[in-house]
Amino acid sequence: MTRLCRTFQTAPAAIPNDDSAKFLRSGLTSEGFQAPDWLVPDIEDGTAPSMKGEAVDNIVEHVPDHAPDFAGDILPRVEWAYDDADACERGVEQVERLADEVGEHIDGFVFPKVGRLDDVRDAAGVVADAERDAGLDEGSLEMAIILETAPGRSDLREICQYATDSRLSGVVFGPVDYTAELGGRALNGERPRWDGLLEALSNETSAADIVAIGGPFDQLFHERAGVTYYNAEGYADQVEHEATIGIDGSWSLHPKQTEQANRIHMPTTEELERDLHKIESFNEAKREGTGAVVVDGQMVDEATYKNFANTVKTVRAIDETHPAQTAEYYDDGLLDRATAVDLIFG
Repeated sequence: MTRLCRTFQTAPAAIPNDDSAKFLRSGLTSEGFQAPDWLVPDIEDGTAPSMKGEAVDNIVEHVPDHAPDFAGDILPRVEWAYDDADACERGVEQVERLADEVGEHIDGFVFPKVGRLDDVRDAAGVVADAERDAGLDEGSLEMAIILETAPGRSDLREICQYATDSRLSGVVFGPVDYTAELGGRALNGERPRWDGLLEALSNETSAADIVAIGGPFDQLFHERAGVTYYNAEGYADQVEHEATIGIDGSWSLHPKQTEQANRIHMPTTEELERDLHKIESFNEAKREGTGAVVVDGQMVDEATYKNFANTVKTVRAIDETHPAQTAEYYDDGLLDRATAVDLIFG
């Protein structure tokens, strides 16, 4: 089955407000296209140092109430850093408590600032120990890592290879810390795009059959002539770039970003109709013993067929998790064709 992570939405698990769980609860109760595929209650950078304990308390209090109705995955981001033993110690405590008290309601954990492969193994060991101590089924808690350090980038291939036989299910790019660690500069207010890293991330995660998630876009709002407005165009540009190079999903900092990324990483009606037509034509040719067929001027063979099939698999995964989104996006006849068509390989 296609693993769905069009949107990786971080939500501070505690904020300095009378209702400190406001953003966490908002994410847990989101609906329609504002519902993320992965919700990441953030105990790390999104929560003030003085509120880390309250952040964990909020997750323990609110996740059990809302998790049964939340369609996506829930993976808290704990504290961790390859070069900070204190942060790792706090992360261990957070993982242990959350696994023990809400382990059956969450899908795993996100570890930031990982280093080389051994550090990723250590993080996985923390999850395994907490899982066992909480009496959960082996492998029930996954983990994702944020690639935002020089050692992590150096071991990207080895880390992804490790994922094929471990609980690691996704790699997320963290460009802010990565740029800082490499001594990069934000000239004219713009950080590097790190295109080479993103291409490597797409390749290595695809080889390991895990998801790749792009970095955050933090220029949420612009101001002009005294009017502040949401920067929809800037975020869309970044998400479209990620989608064209095979990044599976995008980091969201706001429900408006989640709505955009969910739609951009979702095949359009035109894409689905086009690819279904070619799949159906090729299926007919294969049943007649033909190895390739020209459809609308394009030679369709096994290789191109797999690309078209990916479109259908993605739509099916979205429909299984978020049927309200597919019902709004596609007409009934097109969606019925997507769920019914045979995907024939070999």
